[in-house]
Amino acid sequence: MFSKTTHQVEITVIPTYLDDQSDGAQGHYVWAYRVRLENHGERTLQLMNRHWEVMDATGYVQHVRGAGVVGEQPILHAGDVYHYTSGTVLSTSSGMMVGEYEMVDPQTGESFWVEIPAFSLDSTDQMLRPN
Repeated sequence: MFSKTTHQVEITVIPTYLDDQSDGAQGHYVWAYRVRLENHGERTLQLMNRHWEVMDATGYVQHVRGAGVVGEQPILHAGDVYHYTSGTVLSTSSGMMVGEYEMVDPQTGESFWVEIPAFSLDSTDQMLRPN
């Protein structure tokens, strides 16, 4: 579990390697990750945009940008929690992800970015290899 709080928004990520959907011989490694956002602040916030950096074991970085998450732009009132699950595919048996969400206060129009903690993507292939 990986967690970080920025601007009173706590982001927690739990990645899971999907062995049944992966094929190491073909260089196809799949992960799901569950994200939990919790608004610890006093004001209502809306998640407007996302930016991810997805890095494989060779150092190749893919930038993923877009509106909202999983087709939604959730509103989090004070104390609210929002969960979603998404996934990623790499051509290597390990990697990492890090990112940020753009949040907006609908009352004031103020926007700011909250950090998504860096988290590792480790496959069973990677875990079985000695260093």
